[in-house]
Amino acid sequence: MKSQRQEKIARMLQKELGEIFMLYARKMKGILISVTKVNITPDLSIAHISLSIFPSEKTTEVMEQIGIDAKTIRYDLGRRVKNMRIVPELIFHIDDSLDYLENIDRLLKSDPPSPLTEEERG
Repeated sequence: MKSQRQEKIARMLQKELGEIFMLYARKMKGILISVTKVNITPDLSIAHISLSIFPSEKTTEVMEQIGIDAKTIRYDLGRRVKNMRIVPELIFHIDDSLDYLENIDRLLKSDPPSPLTEEERG
């Protein structure tokens, strides 16, 4: 169970990282990056960040670039959150829940398969 302190810091990190990625996405024209969830360990040393990237076709490319720029992102975060003594290590993950929902929606909207006739059943 998360402590109140963990939840408060996770919300603060989510807000600040959201602003950082808003600026970051401007450099990469036509891409939207959203921070959907932040989980932080009890000792506040590691933060797991879930990112939603649109369009989803560029997810791999964008995640590779984020991996390269992870230290710079952590540095920018440290400059924004001055009330934290140690800035946590950032581990980025893909939040593919939107793709999953789109796929379910697409399947529900598609035509159902037609029932087999007597001849086709054998």
